[in-house]
Amino acid sequence: MHDIKTIRDNPEGFDQGLAKRGLPGQARELLALDDTRRGLIARLQALQERRNAASKEIGQAMGKGDRAKAEELKTEVTRIKDGMPQEEEALKAAEAALHNALAAIPNIPGDDVPVGPDETANVEVRRVGRPKGLNAAKQHFEIGEALKLMDFETAAKISGARFVVLKGALARLERALGCFMVDLHTSEHGYTEVAPPLIVRDETMFGTAQLPKFVDDQFHTTDGRWLIPTAEVSLTNLVRESIREEEELPIRVTAWTPCFRAEAGAAGRDTRGMIRQHQFAKVELVSITSPEQSTDEHERMTGCAEEVLKRLDLPFRTLTLSTGDMGFSARKTYDIEVWLPGQNAYREISSCSVCGDFQARRMDARYKPKEGKGPRFVHTLNGSGVAVGRALIAVLENYQNADGSVTIPDVLRPYMNNETTIRA
Repeated sequence: MHDIKTIRDNPEGFDQGLAKRGLPGQARELLALDDTRRGLIARLQALQERRNAASKEIGQAMGKGDRAKAEELKTEVTRIKDGMPQEEEALKAAEAALHNALAAIPNIPGDDVPVGPDETANVEVRRVGRPKGLNAAKQHFEIGEALKLMDFETAAKISGARFVVLKGALARLERALGCFMVDLHTSEHGYTEVAPPLIVRDETMFGTAQLPKFVDDQFHTTDGRWLIPTAEVSLTNLVRESIREEEELPIRVTAWTPCFRAEAGAAGRDTRGMIRQHQFAKVELVSITSPEQSTDEHERMTGCAEEVLKRLDLPFRTLTLSTGDMGFSARKTYDIEVWLPGQNAYREISSCSVCGDFQARRMDARYKPKEGKGPRFVHTLNGSGVAVGRALIAVLENYQNADGSVTIPDVLRPYMNNETTIRA
């Protein structure tokens, strides 16, 4: 959510930021809406002041015995009083129009974000690990189905397309990955584990900007609430409508949850397998910081997500997303892409974003600085640490063997009864 005062102070800079995202300038329209709002506020204040003054003048006229003047003033007060509800409704409508317009505008990219129309302008930051040379590498669904432990057909009978049933060792492997990630982030990276609600209210989804823009991508419940598309929603809103002490920051939390998305990606892409599903598991990382901490925290969070892949010995690369490929709330995003030999390609497994105070303004999440006057908005960050289903895909494809078995990565063996291999 943008601050109209900041836009008024630098409308050209605001429009230049939108232009980096390929969007037309909107400062003029926003300021016009704000002018209407401000005009109505001034008019309402003037009416209130005149009503109060006229009420006082009635007593003065009565004291002088001027009944005609008193009656005239009473008529004026009644007229003002009767007209004020209409003025108040006009102000509410103007405030809603400005609020809705601001809520529909994405965050302004940071100065160090590459400018470009889409993923073709993303910039590779680093590459870790060497892709394994595998002859005739199979894709994850071919491996899982051959093991008879990955069942899309039965899932479709139960729930429809883009669901999967995992069985036996693969179900346990998915659980092992989630446990490993949470243990790593809590024991070594300083995150506090949280078990958050999976069903949230409108204002919670609005706070992290899933609403109103992405309403069609979400699952809506019959009582008007929402299934979370990511634990970012619940975790970030832990600080909504609160004022924290600066000493509490940074706040770092993590959660391993199911996630639900009605829109499962581009039409026709990844129609087979587990890449794009309506229900999937993810370990989420969220940080709440002061403005001065957020840039360093972004680098730190990305490093925490990368460490998961390093421990699993999975090749990956990290990219800075361009202005045309970034998410709605982000000021800057790093995408981590893991190597999938079955696809002979790198695929996204984590996005780590710094949002500045964009989400905090929507949630009214602030902190009290040690020095300075009044509370300030916090900065929020979120990232996958990492997507559990996609990590399962990466393990299957990178650790596949010629005989159809899958070697279990060393760090997961304690979670897999110390077994070394998954076989049919």
